[in-house]
Amino acid sequence: MVEYLELERGRLEVAWHGPRPDDVAARGNPTLVFLHEGLGCVDMWQDFPAKLADATGLGAMVYSRFGYGRSAPVDLPRPVEYVHEEGLEILPQVLDAAEIGDAVLFGHSDGASVALIYAGGTLARPLRGLILEAPHVFCEDISVKSISEAADAYRNTDLKEKLARYHGDNVDCAFWGWNGAWLHPDFMQWNLEEYLPKVGVPTLAIQGWDDQYGTPKQIETISDAVPDSRALMLPECGHSPHRDQEEAVLEAATAFIQERFLVKA
Repeated sequence: MVEYLELERGRLEVAWHGPRPDDVAARGNPTLVFLHEGLGCVDMWQDFPAKLADATGLGAMVYSRFGYGRSAPVDLPRPVEYVHEEGLEILPQVLDAAEIGDAVLFGHSDGASVALIYAGGTLARPLRGLILEAPHVFCEDISVKSISEAADAYRNTDLKEKLARYHGDNVDCAFWGWNGAWLHPDFMQWNLEEYLPKVGVPTLAIQGWDDQYGTPKQIETISDAVPDSRALMLPECGHSPHRDQEEAVLEAATAFIQERFLVKA
């Protein structure tokens, strides 16, 4: 069932799983907040958020950022610093609007970058932990190559049609907003390393050995700089660990949450 959060800039599509923050069953526990990839949205997570909510007993909120899914559109082109805007300005507003007091952020790709910026660049008062899939902390040649290939596929294959099933009228906004920013010449200098030492919560970073959008240097940099962090590299896994190795990600994320955040029975 589609629901919306109303922010000053417009409405955001959201989905909930498990207890909401004001439910008695949620008291004392954080809410899982899912932050999607550069081409993602609520529907593209499929049933993974519900499975993690069931496994941990936590409530979960999934939302589509502006310009994605059924959320309000944005003007193009997106600025090179659009991920910073999401982490520093928009995510705090989302958490306030959803009345989430304590959160564990589960971010994928661009969403993982948003989570890191929020954790290291704001007061992050309601934050308890981070789970990061295929995170980006700087731009690499492999990223530019794969994103350039995606532009060719969007123009010349049925990729646009496939993405339109999830994004509807936002499909061009979602694709070119992401693709155009990453392929801008200035994006080669894009870097989040300044935020990492300021991340003050337990962090689990997960990456596939076959990630076509980033090398292991991404997760190594996080492990070296984030004070309380652990890393998991998965074999036979590309840029979407929760799809390519769902059981491994569910197991690792559930164990991390139960160990670090004292989930109540």
